[in-house]
Amino acid sequence: MTNSPETGTTDTSSQSKMLRGSAWMTAGSIFSRILGAVYVIPWPIWFGVNFIAANNLFGRGYQIYSVLIVVSTAGIPGALSKQIAHYNEMNEYGIGKKLFEKSLILMLVMGILSAGALYLLSPVLSQGDARMIPVFHSLCWPLLIIPLLSIMRGFFQGYAEMAPSAISQFVEQVARVAYMTITVFMITQVAKGSYVTAVTQATFAAFIGAIAGLLLLVWHYLRQRPKLEKLIENSNNAIEVSTTDLLKGIIKQSIPFIVIDASINLVYIIDQFSFNRMMSDFVIASDHQLWNMYTLFAVNANKLISITVSLAAAMAVTAIPLMSAAHVRGNQKELKRQIGSTIQLFSFVMLPAACGMAAVAGPLYTLFYGYDALGVNVLQYSSYISILLGLFTVLGAILQGLYQNRTALFYLMIGFIVKIVAQYPAIYFFRVYGPLTSTGLAFATSSILMLMALRRNYHFDVLQTIRRLAGVLIFSGIMYIVTAGAVKLLYLVFNPYSRLQSVLVLVISVGIGAGVYAALALKTRLADFVLGTNMDRFRRKLKLK
Repeated sequence: MTNSPETGTTDTSSQSKMLRGSAWMTAGSIFSRILGAVYVIPWPIWFGVNFIAANNLFGRGYQIYSVLIVVSTAGIPGALSKQIAHYNEMNEYGIGKKLFEKSLILMLVMGILSAGALYLLSPVLSQGDARMIPVFHSLCWPLLIIPLLSIMRGFFQGYAEMAPSAISQFVEQVARVAYMTITVFMITQVAKGSYVTAVTQATFAAFIGAIAGLLLLVWHYLRQRPKLEKLIENSNNAIEVSTTDLLKGIIKQSIPFIVIDASINLVYIIDQFSFNRMMSDFVIASDHQLWNMYTLFAVNANKLISITVSLAAAMAVTAIPLMSAAHVRGNQKELKRQIGSTIQLFSFVMLPAACGMAAVAGPLYTLFYGYDALGVNVLQYSSYISILLGLFTVLGAILQGLYQNRTALFYLMIGFIVKIVAQYPAIYFFRVYGPLTSTGLAFATSSILMLMALRRNYHFDVLQTIRRLAGVLIFSGIMYIVTAGAVKLLYLVFNPYSRLQSVLVLVISVGIGAGVYAALALKTRLADFVLGTNMDRFRRKLKLK
């Protein structure tokens, strides 16, 4: 699109793409995360007394695996989407195709190397726990496929096509959860086998899911091929870039993506390798008891807050190519508006989601893991910390889209220093809440510095953002009070210790809370301002006009 800045059409188009892309990625992420969490609901029954141990093995394996996924893809999918958007904006579609083809080969090599590294390092990463070795070995297989899957998602995202990525995420999770559920049931209930064997098959399910997601993207690519070839034929073809220069450029762009994409998981790994040792200085407990405490915040709560953090991740994926394209156009007015709009959209979605999760922490935790007072409190606290994780994710993506990679990395490093320095005193003062506290301080520090840099360099409308943020905060607070009150009232009728009755409490209270927030946002027209679209039809349906 080559509209002039004065018309405002490009701005509207960017806003529309941001909303449409975020909607697709949010839907894909939310459904994928929910599916990725529901598998655990029958686990307490199937694993019985071994449930916490099984969940602990699964969580510890996935923490390491998640970091290796980011490293094995080398940040290239995010960098690829950014570079393709860059060249597409210049009508150089042929370069984008060339980039994609070379990146596929690179990703295949990276997948083989990362899988081999995990296999060889399994005894070291297991920290002396022999049960972890087969779990790590099973996770080598998806490492072979995920890089290819990710690069195809990055290709479509570079064209601002978020639907293929979102649908493939959903298909991937459906296949993974189906395989996991069937195998765990067969091993634990039919064959009466070892819980370690069941967990090993549950982690191997990531390979089955990756195959399903990859096949769907290949099918979509073949369908889109004629359209893509036509774009390439009509390209300017005015730029000649060598294969070496292309790979150098994309690798250079990918390095910040590696560190920033892996940052949250790296913080979790700091917790994984430090929590037991530090806690043992302050409490008298066995390793088994300490691992159980670790599971409460690092596995159980994290699995649930990943649903809300995925909202931010979806916006980040959408923002990067759009910011990059706006940067190429050199439209400062559009950049200012887009930065403010992205931050406001994040607040509008993330704050009520996190506050809502905190309000329903009781029935939510009981549904997934069974009633545990400490577990519920940890989930509530984690819900608030998730806001900072999401904010960092979005701001890091904005800076990367604007080619401010060094700035993003520098502020992330400051955050890591805060995490490491604060970890021991935080555990001393707050015990099991300590790692969450130090994580919150780390990402709050990085986020504040990033916001200051964006304000200093791009002068986005801070006053407008603060006004709308204030409205979101007030409405989220009202929603929290109403939702938490609904939970307490429902507990007068329903049993808080029952997993089945927790479903009813959850459905009713979430429905009430979502209705309150939607009504407030629509009635005051805050939704119109943030989403940039007229919401009159919704007001008429809800009789709010």
